[in-house]
Amino acid sequence: MRFIRASLFLPATVLAMCGAAMAQSPTYKVGRPPTEAELRAWDNVVGPDGKELPQGSGSAKEGAKVYAGKCSFCHGQNGTEGPAPRLIGGVDSLSTRNPVLTLGSFWPYATTVWDYINRSMPRDAEGSLTPDQVYAVTAYLLYKNDIIKEADVLDAKTLLKVQMPNRFGFFPAKPEAAAKNGNWKPNWNQAKPASR
Repeated sequence: MRFIRASLFLPATVLAMCGAAMAQSPTYKVGRPPTEAELRAWDNVVGPDGKELPQGSGSAKEGAKVYAGKCSFCHGQNGTEGPAPRLIGGVDSLSTRNPVLTLGSFWPYATTVWDYINRSMPRDAEGSLTPDQVYAVTAYLLYKNDIIKEADVLDAKTLLKVQMPNRFGFFPAKPEAAAKNGNWKPNWNQAKPASR
């Protein structure tokens, strides 16, 4: 019986000693902590409330030029063709057998559209667009999806007022706060998968 107890105790002792030894192992000076400037450059995510949006503005007319020069190669001339995902159309398709996920049919916030373009586009030159260009391309894509008018100018204030068609198809980040304020009701017709 003592042998069994000792054989159970031995592995636990060995593991504890290995952990203590590893805690005291030498550091190899691989990498370094990021600088304040590097952290600020990475900390550029814009949330649904838009607090992080920078100064600048743009219209759909200005965005059409930027889109033609920087986006159409991947997304196609009309935003519906090309090797990259479709950007235009798909409204009211989420509850069908073949939903078309586009900016106009799926995305819940216009600020998310702005943020994604700002951080991720154009491909192989991510983050190279100025805030004015990002506002303009966002305006152009929202206009092409019949969400805003062609003459509308987007900036940090007006972008927050844009109501996306699928705004209530997602649960909010803090559903209890939204329900308490009366700002959120689920749109189950768009959120449900198609019946077979």
